[in-house]
Amino acid sequence: MAISRAQLLKELLPGLNALFGLEYGRYGEEHKEIYETESSERSFEEETKLSGFSAAPVKNEGQAIAYDNAQEAWTARYNHETIAMGFAITEEAVEDNLYDSLSSRYTKALARGMAYTKQVKAAAVINNGFNSSVTYGDGQALFSTAHPLVSGGTNSNRPSTAADLNETSLENAVIQIAAWTDERGLLIAAKPKKLIIPPNLMFVATRLLETSLRVGTTDNDINALKNNGSIPEGYTVNHYLTDTNGWYLITDVPNGMKHFERIALQNSMDGDFDTGNVRYKARERYSFGWSDPLGMWGSAGA
Repeated sequence: MAISRAQLLKELLPGLNALFGLEYGRYGEEHKEIYETESSERSFEEETKLSGFSAAPVKNEGQAIAYDNAQEAWTARYNHETIAMGFAITEEAVEDNLYDSLSSRYTKALARGMAYTKQVKAAAVINNGFNSSVTYGDGQALFSTAHPLVSGGTNSNRPSTAADLNETSLENAVIQIAAWTDERGLLIAAKPKKLIIPPNLMFVATRLLETSLRVGTTDNDINALKNNGSIPEGYTVNHYLTDTNGWYLITDVPNGMKHFERIALQNSMDGDFDTGNVRYKARERYSFGWSDPLGMWGSAGA
């Protein structure tokens, strides 16, 4: 449907002082705090996790050495989605000098809508992170207590009992991450880098990570989380997280949260021959997901 003069009568009349409603500020590209971005030239991308070797056994005198096998663990697939939106201005509105004001104003609104959608898509991976029906390569949800290993064991990137963000739960998360292993059970020396939270937890996060002494006690103890540099990059707020109690840690495990950009944001316009309307379109194509679930740890809150 095209924007016509009937929808914008006030703009045709004298005495109009201001037009408003499209100039609100917007949050930035918050997905960049979570995802590693790569370009893509295909309709989809796949990433495969490999299994290394187990710990070396003792070779007894006179006996042959043991041989181990390497193998693939699982494959994560990223199917790109096309996001597109547009608007049209009627030929009559163009003739009555509404073209300049409408095109400038609504192309900005179009960009706002496209940017908002991208942030919602990015946050949806985390918002669905505890949903067992939303799985990737290893057949588990992003946050699971049972990410399978080739060795037969499992890794867990969530607490066994969901916990709110506090000093104890954050310390337990750091300890749990330090115990992660690779596919053959070898420790991988993983560490958290950054805390991701909804706006509701930003004051809690500030007290936990930025005060010199322990929070909520009468003791003169140091804040061990800050003193040890346990979360070296501090915290960042994501305004598109839907769980007000959920909190998440980005780790230094490579190839975790991934964003593939197939086509960057493009804007175009043309005239429709049959109607004389002027049409505008914005389009981009991308995907969000995860390859190695150990790239992130999460708690849904109590």
